[in-house]
Amino acid sequence: MAYSEDHIALAAEYALGTLDAEERAQVETMMAVDSEFAALVQAWQFRLGPLNQMVGLVEPRPVVWDNIKAAIGPTSAPQAPLVLPETPATTMTPPPSPVTDDPEFGSAFDPEPAQSPEPRRLPEARPPRVIFDERNVTALTGRVKRWRGIASAATAIAAALLVTLGLQIYKPDALPNAIRPKPRIQTVEVKTPAPALTPSAQYVALLQGPNGGPAFIMTIDGATKNFTVRKVGAPSEPGKSFELWLISDKLPQPRSLGVIGADDFTARPVLSGYDPDVINGATYAVTVEQAGGSPNGQPTSAPIFTGKLIETVPGASASPPR
Repeated sequence: MAYSEDHIALAAEYALGTLDAEERAQVETMMAVDSEFAALVQAWQFRLGPLNQMVGLVEPRPVVWDNIKAAIGPTSAPQAPLVLPETPATTMTPPPSPVTDDPEFGSAFDPEPAQSPEPRRLPEARPPRVIFDERNVTALTGRVKRWRGIASAATAIAAALLVTLGLQIYKPDALPNAIRPKPRIQTVEVKTPAPALTPSAQYVALLQGPNGGPAFIMTIDGATKNFTVRKVGAPSEPGKSFELWLISDKLPQPRSLGVIGADDFTARPVLSGYDPDVINGATYAVTVEQAGGSPNGQPTSAPIFTGKLIETVPGASASPPR
């Protein structure tokens, strides 16, 4: 099934992760009902994978960390020290005095004379009785033996792994084929001239600024030389316009490709008058101009977004990858 340029650009943006939640849900629904479109999205994900290496890291400013520390710092007043309540002093009550009979009349119940009471003695504190159970000792002994066995097995496994690692580094031929490391292959990068545009080929340029993050996505059809620019993350300025330029060392000065419209997509056929090697090797830049574009046909400010073309869909004459 042949897809339009809008469908191809939508698949590319899904692979780049620049769509919002609603658009991603739409693409995922199309992938669920259309297997060919799902294959097209997978092809974009495979071809645009190297773009992750083109975007540099952005370090946050030091003030961000200061704000975080200020937000999580102590906000309440220091608490007063904890004071324990005092224990009230115990009062000792004297023992009751013994009841004695009248010394004049005596006692009718106790013929003997009253004797002074003996002082009361507190019972002696005895140590608690310890009950020795041999079953507890047997259980603990078995548990210790089990843990010792586990520790011995773990030590043996660690030693075996250490020996295997040493053999992989110093004597890999002594290991079996199943665990023998594969020979290292050194890849040499050879720079070749940029390939010429071929009919039905598709090319994409990711236009981004010095701080990283895509601002515009430019797609070119190799057969018609028509291009489409999709606005991704470039904020619009009131009273200003974004203008696209083609910069090549084969041209004496930058050539304007027109003003980028306010809509999400802007299509132009102005590349039909350029040679394929100029189109494929040029640098595409975006400047901020006055409303309606540059008045003299030349950029009046420095480019804020730039990018170069990469081939994403090979032409019909290209051989399939093996």
